[in-house]
Amino acid sequence: MEKLIITAAICGAEVLKEHNPNVPYTIEECVREAKSAYLAGASIIHLHVRWDDGTPTQDKERFRVIMEAIKKECPDVIIQPSTGGAVGMTDDERLQPTELNPEMATLDCGTCNFGGDEVFTNTENTIKYFGKRMIERGIKPELECFDKSMIDMALRLQKKGYISSPMHFDFVMGVNGGISAQIRDFIFLRESIPQDATYTVAGVGKNEFPLAVMAIVDGGHVRVGFEDNVYISKGVLAKSNGELVEKVVRLAKELGREIASPKEAREILGLKPL
Repeated sequence: MEKLIITAAICGAEVLKEHNPNVPYTIEECVREAKSAYLAGASIIHLHVRWDDGTPTQDKERFRVIMEAIKKECPDVIIQPSTGGAVGMTDDERLQPTELNPEMATLDCGTCNFGGDEVFTNTENTIKYFGKRMIERGIKPELECFDKSMIDMALRLQKKGYISSPMHFDFVMGVNGGISAQIRDFIFLRESIPQDATYTVAGVGKNEFPLAVMAIVDGGHVRVGFEDNVYISKGVLAKSNGELVEKVVRLAKELGREIASPKEAREILGLKPL
C-alpha cells in the first residue's frame, strides 16, 4: 500500500476566528499554521488566503507573499492554492493564484448549494476554462467533488481533453448540499474513479476523522484542517492545524500505514521532483 499523503487545509474561506481563535488570517498566522501541519506530517498545504481582517481574497500578490513565506519555513512542502475562492467571485478572480504556476491547484467539478442563498457555482464552461488553464501551465488539478455527479463531470471532461490523466480527486463529504459522509457513500465515490487515479478524502465537521480512517484503510489519502473542522474531539477546539494532522498520524500508525514525505507525495501524485 502507498504511503499516506496528508493535506492540511489550514484556513478556508468561510471559517472564522469566532469559530476557533487559532484560524489564521495574517501572513504570520498562515505561516504558523502551515509550519505546525508540516512538522506534524502534512506533505500538502491546501491554501486559501485572507486579508488581515479575515476577508477572503484571491489576490495574486497576497497568495505570492504567503506562499513565499510558507516556503521559507517549509522549503519542500507542496502548496496547493484554492481556485474555489469564495461564493460570488468571478472565474478570472478565482484563477489568479494559477498565474504563480503552483505545482497543484484545486479544480471544483460542479455547483453546490452551501446553505441558505449561498450557491457555489461551477458551470461546465467554468470547469473547462479552469482545466484548460491548468494544462497550459502544467498544474496538477485536485478535482474537488462534493457529489457523485461531479466525478462523472470530471471523467467526461477528461475524455474531451480538459483534464489530464492520471487524475487526482478530493472527495469532500458531509458538506451542506453535497453527499453525506456515510460508509456507503464513501464506497460509492471510491468505486467511481479510474483504477489509475488517486484520491484524498476531506470530511466536514464530525466526519473528518471517521472518513480519515476509511481512507487510511482503503489506501487513499487524507485532508484535515480548520477549513473543514475546528475540533480535535467532541466539544474540544483544536489548538492548531498541526494537532489535527498529529491525530491522523496516530491513526495511521495504529492501522499500519506509513506517512509520505513531500518527496514521496510528489512521486505518488506524478509531480516533478524539486
